[in-house]
Amino acid sequence: MANGRDRREPSFEAPATDAGEMDVRLSPEDRAGGRMAQKRSSQGSGSPPRRATRTKKVKRRRGGSFLRRLVYSGIVLCLWGIIAVGAVVAYYAAQLPPIDQLTVPKRPPNIAIMASDGSLIANRGETGGQTVTLKELPPYLPKAFVAIEDRRFYDHFGVDPIGIARALFRNVAHRGGLQGGSTLTQQLAKNLFLTQERTASRKIQEAILSLWLERNYTKDQILELYLNRVYFGAGAYGVEAAAQRYYGKSARNVSLSEAAVLAGLVQAPSRLAPNRNPEAAQARAELVIAAMNELGFITPGMTKTALGAPAQPVRQKGAGSMNYAADYVMDVLDDFVGTIESDIVVSTTIDPSLQSAAERALVDELDSKGQKFNVSQGAFVALQPEGAVKALVGGRNYETSQFNRATAARRQPGSSFKPFIYLTAVEQGRTPNDVRDDSPVNYKGWTPENYDRKFRGPVTLRDALALSLNTIAVKLNLEVGPKAVVQTAQRLGITSPLQANPSLALGTSEVTPLELVSAYAAFANGGNGVIPYVITQVKTTDGKVVYRRPAGGGLGRVVDPGAVAMMNEMMHNTFVIGTAKRAQIPGWVMAGKTGTTNDYKDAWFVGFTGSLVAGVWLGNDDGALTKRVTGGNLPTEVWHNFMKVALKDQKPVPLPGSEYFQQIPADTPVASAGEIPSVGSPRESAWIQPQPARSNARDKNFFEKLFGL
Repeated sequence: MANGRDRREPSFEAPATDAGEMDVRLSPEDRAGGRMAQKRSSQGSGSPPRRATRTKKVKRRRGGSFLRRLVYSGIVLCLWGIIAVGAVVAYYAAQLPPIDQLTVPKRPPNIAIMASDGSLIANRGETGGQTVTLKELPPYLPKAFVAIEDRRFYDHFGVDPIGIARALFRNVAHRGGLQGGSTLTQQLAKNLFLTQERTASRKIQEAILSLWLERNYTKDQILELYLNRVYFGAGAYGVEAAAQRYYGKSARNVSLSEAAVLAGLVQAPSRLAPNRNPEAAQARAELVIAAMNELGFITPGMTKTALGAPAQPVRQKGAGSMNYAADYVMDVLDDFVGTIESDIVVSTTIDPSLQSAAERALVDELDSKGQKFNVSQGAFVALQPEGAVKALVGGRNYETSQFNRATAARRQPGSSFKPFIYLTAVEQGRTPNDVRDDSPVNYKGWTPENYDRKFRGPVTLRDALALSLNTIAVKLNLEVGPKAVVQTAQRLGITSPLQANPSLALGTSEVTPLELVSAYAAFANGGNGVIPYVITQVKTTDGKVVYRRPAGGGLGRVVDPGAVAMMNEMMHNTFVIGTAKRAQIPGWVMAGKTGTTNDYKDAWFVGFTGSLVAGVWLGNDDGALTKRVTGGNLPTEVWHNFMKVALKDQKPVPLPGSEYFQQIPADTPVASAGEIPSVGSPRESAWIQPQPARSNARDKNFFEKLFGL
């Protein structure tokens, strides 16, 4: 059959490979669903399968196109984002000073005020402490700040992306509270150049400035700048100020546990202040110590020791009166130095032991008797006779009130002004033995009375001053002339305005405690007027002397030695029979005068020896009346309690002119009331009797000439 002849038997022959072997592998067309099957299917059933294939190809093309477009769009968006960020950075960078003109601002200078023994009284200035270098600090102190504030400090370039990412993660995960991610460099940039506001613009500028700092300063320089600029609370800028404020020592000497507190403090100075919140401060310090141990900055032994001995902040002793003295130093400093551009050290005359004794005497008296006598405030000043201020207390408690009553409060001195009346009288020829009549006074309707409202008749000037008789003081004031009295007081150093009127005798013109005590110094030193001073030397921290007080510097002789001798004898009588009897100290010859205003608003006592002059004022700031506080009670007690400490173990020093003091016999003739003896009269010779031997020939000649001896 034809069909049979044409039939082809299957053949299993396959094309030979290059090696001559048969290749029995399936080609893609021979596989199930391959091109041959698709071709046969296409030939048997038409074109639909071909269109399906095209659809798949189109889908594949579209999928790839979408991915390409997505990647492309992402790249474009990133580029635009970079451009936008660059534009924002450029905008805020333009708000900063030109980079080539940028400089680290100078740190405000510190003023270290030192006592006469070299101890620190206080730091003044905007920073509250001196600048220190890294080399001066114990190694663990700067490391404590690195450990808790920026452990990658030595690895980043000013901005720490890893730290920022870690902070973001912790913020999102709510782990450990909000994290800032700022580096030490960024914190320094903020402190040096920017405000404390928390805005995106400030953060951008902070980052720009951080890069500038990293480019221009080494890591150690940046860390040193940071330690001297960061704020620690309580007005302390820099680690030295903080160490002095919280631990009463230099940062050079802080312990590891103290360093940990200081490092932890900068996160929240108010909340973590060790003197206000010691528990929170210690908890934060423990975190610092743990971080230092983790980073290998300290050994396990050091860690154990620090954790076992927590830092204890110093407690301010007493009422903080040293700050009144420091304020006074700052008040007068401008008179001796010009513009202060670097840290300086001011040496003063303040004696810490006398300052403490004055504060204790004043505060103890007010604490024990203030409520009973309705007196709430006081002031105390102590000088050496040549004018050096040794103690100055401006109030009961500095933290409660910074008003310096010793230097700025003008109050009526009452009878403590009377020595200027009597000195004027002595200089015009009167003597302590002269007599005036203690009787009623009526001057144009004004009728002043004595404290006890009694009259004693004829009284010597010596006793009239000791007993503080108002009637005789008024008569003497009118006798010598109020204008002459004003001139006398001004000659001795009173600078407050004085009214030359009859009531001047009763101390109605206001003065400050400092100027009144300074005026009394002329009696203690033999007649030389003094200008009170507290600063002896000013120098920079590198030893350059800016100011040194010259020798002398007073007002020169303002009272003749003979007049000084008479005045000291009369004021010494105040301790013998007068209003200051309770203030006596055995072995010492003392002189002084109490003072009380008629309405009991102010009470004073100013007294002196040959080596020290001191004065006390007590009263109320609002002028409220005390309950009969007089110069002879509370102020005299304060003065006595101070002098017991101040003169302890010292050899007594005679008062100027005391070699001429003598007890006047009872039958010594005295002038009748109103009679004024002439210079060199027998009564004057009866009051003074020179000693056979004198060390000062000039004084001898003066007395011989003055009294006709």
